[in-house]
Amino acid sequence: MTYNFDPDKWYDDEILILQTRLQQGKMTQQDYDQAVTDLDRRLADMWHRLDGTYQVIRK
Repeated sequence: MTYNFDPDKWYDDEILILQTRLQQGKMTQQDYDQAVTDLDRRLADMWHRLDGTYQVIRK
């Protein structure tokens, strides 16, 4: 199976969306800060799940 998902690209896209919403006045600075905190957590969780996926455990 080929897995071409790029978490860093996903993060960059999501940050751009949040920045655009902030600049357009569709969210407050406080909402933006919370959304970035949540996004950072989601990225860390994603990397945690992806790390070690292809490890071979030898006994």
